[in-house]
Amino acid sequence: MFLTARQQNVLEFVRDFIHDKGISPTLEEMSQFFNVSKVTIHGHVNALVSKGALTKAPNQTRSLELVEDEPAPPPSAAGLVIQGRIAAGDFIEAIQDNEEFKLDDMSPRMDDCFMLRVQGESMINDHICPGDLVIVEPTDTAQNADIVVAMVPDDLTGNRKATLKRFFREDDHIRLQPSNDLLEPILVPDCEIQGRVIGVVRTSV
Repeated sequence: MFLTARQQNVLEFVRDFIHDKGISPTLEEMSQFFNVSKVTIHGHVNALVSKGALTKAPNQTRSLELVEDEPAPPPSAAGLVIQGRIAAGDFIEAIQDNEEFKLDDMSPRMDDCFMLRVQGESMINDHICPGDLVIVEPTDTAQNADIVVAMVPDDLTGNRKATLKRFFREDDHIRLQPSNDLLEPILVPDCEIQGRVIGVVRTSV
């Protein structure tokens, strides 16, 4: 079973908490311990459940149970070799200069990050195209002009929906700006930030 470093930390916290107190921790207790949002902890717990390290009962506060009680192997950082440069304008001399690139280099907290596959063309001016994978760093705050995953009300269903847009806090509202000249911005009184885009992966050309 492969676990990221942060998933391993969360699993060890749950294991120690259960051993010490005889009950599993709540999301609030874990978020306070790791000093991150409950949304972030919820993502880690769901990942641990999907990977078979934990089980949980729906709609119950303290229902986490350990599936295995042995430490998972340490994570290994995936990486590729950068072999040099390639011209996208004038020709340049082809010189091979091997340099290793690891995904961890994109963020010091890459183990917390997740990926989303893009649907739609609202961010094409930022070279984020349909089918691309965006690498998202979980956070519940954003600076103006950050590309964020934001939760906004869905007028059709009454629920909420996620959208990928540039974030701008203005006088009395939030502007979620598409990077597509054909689309209008979304103006909302407030929104819930799920994460900030730190990279884009294109799986086909």
